[in-house]
Amino acid sequence: MEWHQPPAALVRTMNVVLRGVLPSPLGRGVGEFMLLAFTGRRTGQRYRVPVTAHRVAGDLCALTPAGWRLNFRGGADVDVTLAGRTTPMRGVLVEDRAEVARIYLDRMTELGMRRAARMIGLKFPLGRLPALDEVAELARREHFGVVRLSVRT
Repeated sequence: MEWHQPPAALVRTMNVVLRGVLPSPLGRGVGEFMLLAFTGRRTGQRYRVPVTAHRVAGDLCALTPAGWRLNFRGGADVDVTLAGRTTPMRGVLVEDRAEVARIYLDRMTELGMRRAARMIGLKFPLGRLPALDEVAELARREHFGVVRLSVRT
C-alpha cells in the first residue's frame, strides 16, 4: 500500500471548485465532501479546507496527512459544511498512532480497495488490503492523521 495524491494543479483546482460548491445549494449533492472552516492556532489565519467526509464508529472524521490537521491538537472549533448545511463543531486530532492505524484500516475494509484508493488517496500495488502493521508503518511514514468532529455544545 502506498500514499497517492493527485497532481498538485488538480488538487488546487478541485479545492477552489469545492470551496464554492459545498456551501451552496449544489453542496447537498456532494455529500462525499465537507468543508472545514477554522482558525490557525499560531497564525490566526482563517482556513477553508475541503476534505472527504468519513464516518468512523458513528463519528464524522477527516483522514489526512496534511499539516493543517495539527491545528486540532488538543481540540479546536470548526464550522463543518456537509451536504449544503453548516454546523458548528469541535475537531480533535487523534494522537494515538495505533488508533489512527486502526481507523485507516477499518475505513479501507469498509470502502474496499477501489473506493479507498479514491476516498483516502491510496494505491494497493499488492492487490490486497494491508495488515494493521503495514498501515501503521505507512501512517507513521506519511504522517497520517485523523480529526474527529463532534457537534459543539
